Amino acid sequence: MSPATAFAPRPAAASRLSDADALSLYFDASIHELGRRAHAVTMRLHPEPYRTYVVDRNINYANWCTARCIFCNFKADPPGLDSGRRDLPDGYVLSFDQIAAKIEELIAIGGTQVLMQGGLVPADILPFTWYTDLMRFIKSNYPGVHIHAFSPPEIHALHEIFDMPVREVLLRLQDAGLDTIPGGGAEILSDRVRNRIAQGKTTVDQYLNVMREAHRIGMRTSVTMMFGHVETIEERVEHLRRIRDLQDETGGFTAFILWTFQPGDTPLGRVKPFDPDEDARPDGRRLVLADAHEYLRMLALARVYLDNIDNIQSSWVTQGPKIGQLALFYGANDMGSVMMEENVVSAAGTTFRLAEQDLRRLITDAGWTPQKRNCYYEPIA
Repeated sequence: MSPATAFAPRPAAASRLSDADALSLYFDASIHELGRRAHAVTMRLHPEPYRTYVVDRNINYANWCTARCIFCNFKADPPGLDSGRRDLPDGYVLSFDQIAAKIEELIAIGGTQVLMQGGLVPADILPFTWYTDLMRFIKSNYPGVHIHAFSPPEIHALHEIFDMPVREVLLRLQDAGLDTIPGGGAEILSDRVRNRIAQGKTTVDQYLNVMREAHRIGMRTSVTMMFGHVETIEERVEHLRRIRDLQDETGGFTAFILWTFQPGDTPLGRVKPFDPDEDARPDGRRLVLADAHEYLRMLALARVYLDNIDNIQSSWVTQGPKIGQLALFYGANDMGSVMMEENVVSAAGTTFRLAEQDLRRLITDAGWTPQKRNCYYEPIA
């Protein structure tokens, strides 16, 4: 697959929503009207009698991280870096044997892919060869396992730490066995928001540049959004627009996944989330931490707005199984993963778990046939 012909971006819909349209829908339409419109889009894109899910496992290979995200309780400060927090866990790096044991447990339950993410790890803890050796280790021992790994902030960090162009980082990882990239680390694609809650991570342009370069070399990616903290509604729409614009350009996004901020005992969750000077809306309206109602509204709005991304995933991991099931009527066509292992969201205190049979039952009870898929949203046996 050559970079020039990797994907064929779909032309914009004739009735494409503008940002003003999206804001009007958010503020003026009822949740039922939003849901109706979103479900109509989903049924047009996915008239098939099934709804999909994937059996995979999150493997967080390391938690050392130089970023200073105030919504995260998972990271550990690398030696020599003091973020001022005294509530952080000990740092670790999994051995290849530990990773192999986790993959074997995944295969034993019929799993087909691993989602691997870690922190932004300094070079004196992990050299670049560790990452490529890991890819080759997995592919040589488990050739049937799809590797969905290394979020854009991780890729960008490798670019900076090892003084290597982003494209070269991606090509080396791809050559070693990396299949696709997850969309983690997007949070809200507004630099105002990122400077407040995710210092030391990528800027908006840096995040999108990693995605663009991945798509150019023929590598598909997902893309995400974490909302319900210090952002305005306008910034949520800005986030959607930046994603839609890049999809117009490259066509490389397989799916969009959004979830609500899980405050737990994180620094962001322990403080008043809004600063009156920085976070008040011009019209006087203020946001609140997102609940299930807000999740469904944003899910539906995203489905109507993102007319060039085929798949939207339900976030039962943060919303629970029943809202996750209801999401199938508010724009989602996929129930996501069984989440055999999840460490980052659970570190903030959210611990929903579902086995494959539970996920299948939720889909069946909603009126569809459950269908296992791969990372490209293609049905598999």
